[in-house]
Formats: sequence, structure tokens, C-alpha cells
Amino acid sequence: MTASPEELFSFCATGSFPWDKKQIEETAKARKNLTVCIIAGQVVAFSNLYNVVPGESAFIGNVIVGEDFKGQGIGKGLIKHMIEVCRETYDAVPHLSVFNFNTRALLMYSKLGFEPYSVAKHISPQGENVALIHMRLTQRI
Repeated sequence: MTASPEELFSFCATGSFPWDKKQIEETAKARKNLTVCIIAGQVVAFSNLYNVVPGESAFIGNVIVGEDFKGQGIGKGLIKHMIEVCRETYDAVPHLSVFNFNTRALLMYSKLGFEPYSVAKHISPQGENVALIHMRLTQRI
């Protein structure tokens, strides 16, 4: 589902391109509630949770939607589902992190009620400074 090193960096900054089976298995070991969206037998979107502290917080991570399926509401539906998992399963406030260059995701997360609370500097695959914006859900949707 990743077409380039840049795309992989945007949803898994520690991954190396191509994101292979071994990396996916390592991610699965370290994460919770791995979730996929399947259309016509094809995985078209993926997400999971990490840094889960029941009763406090949970981070929604590794959010990716296949290029051919962007703009169809799949990402929004996936995030809404992950918010529900955070709340219902862990009684936790949903958090997520997104890079400054991912405008589409930033706008969607903002529309869903996420607000920034911290920014961390990272280095992109091209060696440029980028901002990883940490957000948390501040309102119910």
C-alpha cells in the first residue's frame, strides 16, 4: 500500500521502503487493535493503536489509505472507528500524530475535533526538517 519512501515516512517514520512483511509483523507485535478496511477482497486502508494507557490515552497510528481510495471517506470512517475503540475498549482520550506536509490528514483530523498540543522536529527522507504535530481529540463526534 505504500508507493514511495516519502509515503511510508508519512505514516511510519521508522519504516524502511518497501514496507515488507517482516516490518508489518514487527509493527503488529508492538501495536494493538490492528484494523484494516477491505473492499472487494482488497485491503485498502490500515490503522492501529499504540502507547495505550487504559483510562487515560491511546494513540491512533500508522493510518494509511490506498491511493486509489483516497477522497472517498474511508480514512474518516477508519479514524471514527479507531476513536470508538479508544473510548469503548480503553476509556482513553484519542491522540494521533501527523506530519506538517500531510495537509489532507491535518484538515480531516481538525474537522473531527482533534487539536494540536505539541510539535516535534523530525528529518524527512530527503534530509529536510519537518514537524510532527501531536493532536488529541477535544470534543465528541
